[in-house]
Amino acid sequence: VQLQAYGGGLVQAGGSLRLSCVASGRIFRLNGMGWYCQAPGKQRELVASITSGDVTDYTDSVKGRFTISRDNAKNTVYLQMNSLKPEDTGVHFCNYLMGGAPFGSWGQGTQVTVSS
Repeated sequence: VQLQAYGGGLVQAGGSLRLSCVASGRIFRLNGMGWYCQAPGKQRELVASITSGDVTDYTDSVKGRFTISRDNAKNTVYLQMNSLKPEDTGVHFCNYLMGGAPFGSWGQGTQVTVSS
């Protein structure tokens, strides 16, 4: 199973980006998905998740600003990022989730850089 994220870029604080992650294979619709951010010098952390039944959850720092969604027909999970802050800077990845933990191979992430 391969995961490829794209849609990142350089944006000013207060701006928006929409990330996409395409998954190969047939298990996409059966599993939860998560978006992770790895800031410079820090560990990768889960920022948003969505279950196979479309129940969403967010880390406190992005609540009200980010929206996760999925399109099972396209094997794609999205992350709409609004009101971006410099602390949102990092490489963003997606992965499958089981029991709250990632279990797929980490694919190529996408760099998000927010300037102040």
